[in-house]
Amino acid sequence: AGTINLSVTMHRLARLSSVALTRTQTFTSSKIAALPACRSLHTAKMSLQADNIYETDKYVEEYLAFHYGQAAPDYMPYEGGPTAAVDFNVRIADECAKYISGAGPHRALDVGCAVGRASFELAKSFDDVVGIDFSQAFVDCCNQLKANGSMPYRRLDEGANYSEHIATIEGSVDRQRTTFLQGDACALPRDIGQFDVVLLANLLCRLPSPQACLDSMSYFVKPGGHLITTSPFSWLDEFTHKDNWLGGTDGKSSRDGLMAAVTGSGDFELLHESSFPFLIREHARKYQLVFPHFAVFKRKGKDTQ
Repeated sequence: AGTINLSVTMHRLARLSSVALTRTQTFTSSKIAALPACRSLHTAKMSLQADNIYETDKYVEEYLAFHYGQAAPDYMPYEGGPTAAVDFNVRIADECAKYISGAGPHRALDVGCAVGRASFELAKSFDDVVGIDFSQAFVDCCNQLKANGSMPYRRLDEGANYSEHIATIEGSVDRQRTTFLQGDACALPRDIGQFDVVLLANLLCRLPSPQACLDSMSYFVKPGGHLITTSPFSWLDEFTHKDNWLGGTDGKSSRDGLMAAVTGSGDFELLHESSFPFLIREHARKYQLVFPHFAVFKRKGKDTQ
């Protein structure tokens, strides 16, 4: 295979030193083509991020199956399996839609959108949906799905055995209502504006500074709007320095830390909390069953627009 020289800016996902490194690396064209998100020419220009597991083939394929493959009969075929945890992205988008109120147009922001299923589902109810993810590979998948309505992916079944599948956006979804951007949840660009609903789904414990992200919600959630969070609070030093965890140390509860982080400013009030399970298939006989904390916060004040 030939080679493509790419001068890429790579950011460590953990970013514990907050230092961005610029390097020039050489990649084989076959390596780039191997990534499912990299089937179109524009992807060859993407900024790869050092040490970001969410740029790898394994996670791209796993998340495409998580987002678009759970309706398949063989995704969870086992008697007594946790079927209530299937189709998290559809269910969480439906929860967001419950909080639409007032005259439109209505806007939703999906921070940590991954490969985009919740964003596309939100477009059934919201007039304008912005999905943002730190992984360029994930964002490339979103934009390919927006452009084409479908894309192929492989699903790991056992050992080195894979099966071929198609991720498909329902024909009832107006894909043009969606916009997908690569970005940092801890430093979101203000020019994207304000939103009726902001979704932070299973994101906070993968950020270097969850507090910075939550602090910015007083701007991005418009008065009278809603912030919806889910998190399993699976803190790891490789993503979040222990000093920045919302809880999980010294007997402190992450749930209580989240409440303090969101409501401490006085801008938000808690409306509801519970658990909101999801299921990720690693292969035919191994799954992750997770019960994230789920919370709905309302931004105080009235929308003046």
